[in-house]
Amino acid sequence: MVDPERRDQIADRLDGIEAEHDVQVLYACESGSRAWGFPSTDSDYDVRVVYVHPRDWYLSIDLEQRDDTIDPPIRDEIDVHGWDLRKALGLFRSANPTLLDWLQSPLVYREDAAVMARWRELLPDYYTPRTAGHAYRGMAQSVVEQSLAGEPISHKAYLYVLRALLAVRWTEQRSDPVPVEFERLVDATVEREEIREAIEALVDQKQAGRELDAGPRHPVLHDFVAAELERQADLEWPDSNVRPGIEPLNDFFRSVVASLSG
Repeated sequence: MVDPERRDQIADRLDGIEAEHDVQVLYACESGSRAWGFPSTDSDYDVRVVYVHPRDWYLSIDLEQRDDTIDPPIRDEIDVHGWDLRKALGLFRSANPTLLDWLQSPLVYREDAAVMARWRELLPDYYTPRTAGHAYRGMAQSVVEQSLAGEPISHKAYLYVLRALLAVRWTEQRSDPVPVEFERLVDATVEREEIREAIEALVDQKQAGRELDAGPRHPVLHDFVAAELERQADLEWPDSNVRPGIEPLNDFFRSVVASLSG
C-alpha cells in the first residue's frame, strides 16, 4: 500500500514532468520491490512512466537523435524513470519482461484507462514464454555472479535471484505472462515446504530491515539456487506461435498520438 500523502507527492512529480517536457503521462506505476511485495523499510518508490509527445515531435527529421527517456534525479525517495510510447512499444514487440512488469503492476499511480485497456488487449499476441524464460534466466545468472559469490549476502540479492528463477519455472508451466507479485510466483512454482518456509522467512527479514541489510549464506536457499541454475542451463521452450508483427502496434501508436493531439 502507498499512503495518500506519498501518492500526492508522486502526482506532483508527474505533473512537473508533463509541464517541463511537454508530454502527457499515459501510465505511471510502481516497479521493483514494492510492486513485487517485499519492500524494505527504506525502499525508494520506483515510479515507472510511459508518456507521449504531441504529434509534431514525432514528425521531425531528427527523431532518431531525440531522447526517448525521462530520468530526473531521485528526490524525496521517489525515483522516476520514463519511456516514450514509441520506445515502449518497440520493447513490447519483443516481449521485454521489464516493460511487461510495468504493465501488470498492482500499484498504479496514473493511467489513461482507454489507452491502457487497448494496449493490454494486445499482450496475449506479443507475449511468449520462450522470450520471457530466456530473459529471466539471464537475470538470475547475472545476480548470482555479481552478488551471491561471497558473504555476507544481501537479502535483496537473494530475493531478486529467486524471483527470476521462479519466473523461469512459471514460463515452463504456463503460457500467460509472469505475474508481478512474488507471493503468486512462490505459490504457483514452489512445492517443497522447506523452500517455501525459507523464502517466507527471508521476505519477513527484508520487509523488517533496511535495503542494504545482509547476512550469512542460507544453505537451503543457496542449494536451491544452485540446483535451479544448473537445471535451467539447457532449458528450451517450444517455438512460439507467430506474432502479428509491427502493424497492430503502429496502428495503436498512431491512434494514441492522433487522439491526444486532436
